[in-house]
Amino acid sequence: MGNQDRVPFSHAVERDLRLDLFRGMGLWMIFLDHIPHDIVAWLTLRNYGFSDAAEFFVFISGYLAGFIYGPIVRGGHFFAATKRLVMRAWQMYVAHIMLFLLFTAQIARTVRKFDNPMYEDEFNVHNFLQHPDVLIGQALTLRYKPVDLDVLPLYIALVAASPLILWCLLRRPNWTLLGSILLYTGARWFDWNLASYPPGTHWYFNPFAWQLMFVFAAWCGVGGVLQLEFLIRSRVALAVAFAWMAFAFLIVMTWHSAFLESLVPKWMIKAIYPIDKTDLDMLRFTHFLALALVVARYFPRKSEILTSKWLRPMVLCGQHSLPLFCFGVFLSFGAHWILVQYSHGILMQLFVSLVGIGVMIGLAWLLERAQEVPDLFVDVSKQADPAIETAKA
Repeated sequence: MGNQDRVPFSHAVERDLRLDLFRGMGLWMIFLDHIPHDIVAWLTLRNYGFSDAAEFFVFISGYLAGFIYGPIVRGGHFFAATKRLVMRAWQMYVAHIMLFLLFTAQIARTVRKFDNPMYEDEFNVHNFLQHPDVLIGQALTLRYKPVDLDVLPLYIALVAASPLILWCLLRRPNWTLLGSILLYTGARWFDWNLASYPPGTHWYFNPFAWQLMFVFAAWCGVGGVLQLEFLIRSRVALAVAFAWMAFAFLIVMTWHSAFLESLVPKWMIKAIYPIDKTDLDMLRFTHFLALALVVARYFPRKSEILTSKWLRPMVLCGQHSLPLFCFGVFLSFGAHWILVQYSHGILMQLFVSLVGIGVMIGLAWLLERAQEVPDLFVDVSKQADPAIETAKA
């Protein structure tokens, strides 16, 4: 490939606010879903379909990897893209370890202060508090993970593998997608998964299964979505998507009503259960695809509503997803603690939920303002360096 075929390393990428919007929505849903027995959590997706915020985040991460870094790799800058992606994986790893340490310290302090061992058992930190010397090593290797901290290791694994995935997708996109499907099938058939701690357990989010969502999204990001354009515009596909979403809604409603559950034929129960999250059950995957098709059909990239002031808080949260996710874990534990220690009434549930989302919006606003502050240290240092001034001249 000649130099004239290469694209600049820092190429401009037009931001898709839909992705920020749905990441922000996913962050709010994760916060609410992590508060046990919270009435506001009834607003989240998992109560009305097979998929939830996890599918949102994995798909968006994969799509952005293909959409942003695909052109860089195609332009001959594979190692530059690899460096960026590996550094991103490292940032998430550091964030995960810091979150783990602070989260377990928060729980340990709560257990001692309120003499309530329920927290350490409920959040799977009892073993850590008993044997911190062993469990710290297990945490550093991503084998030991308290409750609510399972998803970041999945992202770390997928982002770390994304340079190889992109390299394959840009050479043989359809064959790479087929390989991903075969790996997913093998993982489900042969129970492939990464070992966790304690011995005999495995990762809650099986990376060998969830890579299918990531690879499919990256395949779309590098241009595969153009091959699906006919499907997105198909009325038949749209009807099937709505029918599948309606079916998922009815099945989920049976989880809350014994009468509705009695109406489901036994052969269907045997066919669809268990709807496994660990190995990304195909019902979850196809339910998300149905949602994605409807969004792509009726929610265009240039939709004016994306710049609405009413959606701005959610978009803003989505643009700072990593720190907001980490902070949301603390907020959800704090909300749970308030409901357990003081009051579990509906008004208190509404209060802690709305305050938590408000705090997330406030943090996102502060992070956005911080990005707009000019780096005066760099500017001054450049002006003070005669070598730089000479080079400019």
